[in-house]
Amino acid sequence: MRALFHPIAAVSIALALVSSVAVSARMAAPSPYFGRWTVSDPAEKFTAKGRPYKTFDIAPCGKDFCGVSVGDKGQCGAVLFRFLTKHSREPMLHGHAPWGKVKKNIQLETWDNPETPGSRQMEMYIGDGYDFGGRSDSMPKYNAVYKRIGEARCKAR
Repeated sequence: MRALFHPIAAVSIALALVSSVAVSARMAAPSPYFGRWTVSDPAEKFTAKGRPYKTFDIAPCGKDFCGVSVGDKGQCGAVLFRFLTKHSREPMLHGHAPWGKVKKNIQLETWDNPETPGSRQMEMYIGDGYDFGGRSDSMPKYNAVYKRIGEARCKAR
């Protein structure tokens, strides 16, 4: 009796399995940071330095992911911050962001909104320290809570 299993069939099956695992990895849940974010309080006041942070998109940019400022009419602006993709699933991110003509430390933290299941909120701190809960030099220059309002449409230039 002839064998029903051929070595070429084994190679084909192995390639199909590897391919499906690779596709599954690419289709894994996106970062909880991805999307268009705007301040939760529509009456929030902004200085010239804080204005770029009123609304921004977070999306992949190259091998990283970036935050891009979004103007009042939806126009894409400057890149505000960049984080390594390996950190895209972490609950808190630390990096650097422009504040006027200088760079400051930035901290982002995201969580599920308990009042609206399936939605997310994010808090941003910009300042000189990373311990933004402290006093004096570690007090943030800017702090706001954001809500996600849709998919990111602006990409890093």
